[in-house]
Amino acid sequence: MSESPVEHFEHAEHAEHASLLGDPFLTQVSITIAILAVVAATVGSLETLETADAIGDKNAAVLFQNKATDTWNFYQAKSIKKNLYAIAAANPGPAAGDFKKQAERNGVDEQELFGKGQALERQAEEKLMNSERHENRHHILTVSVTLLHVAIAIATIAIIVRGQRWPWYAALALGVLGATGAAYAYIG
Repeated sequence: MSESPVEHFEHAEHAEHASLLGDPFLTQVSITIAILAVVAATVGSLETLETADAIGDKNAAVLFQNKATDTWNFYQAKSIKKNLYAIAAANPGPAAGDFKKQAERNGVDEQELFGKGQALERQAEEKLMNSERHENRHHILTVSVTLLHVAIAIATIAIIVRGQRWPWYAALALGVLGATGAAYAYIG
């Protein structure tokens, strides 16, 4: 979510003004707004970090897949060379022994490249799975921070309509939902 870096300070300032009115309920609401603003800022930061991690892991997956593709191309080249040398070694002639050695050497290289290609593909898949996990967290955190921002706005209504507690209760409920959602992003 894009928001002003000082938005949370503005909420705290409004809460401070309300607390100066001397009404204990308004002081409670003001403290609630300040706490919700801190939680919203924290969850918003976590949301940003998860986005960056998702992008980073996706980029790493692409790099691993590119390396795997290069390795598979090299593997195919070694396989073709091995087969050509094997065909040449099967024909009688003075270089048949050298061709057989070249075929064996390319066969060994081919097997090493096969293992390396598989390992790179596994790494790419692992990075893609990590990226998906970060994306899922990001989506959950987006909803959570939105609930927290709405809770702050509704708590402010409790200050405006002095004496009515329903907006404060609604803000508390939304704040708990937002915080619970943020926790769920990491334990769920």
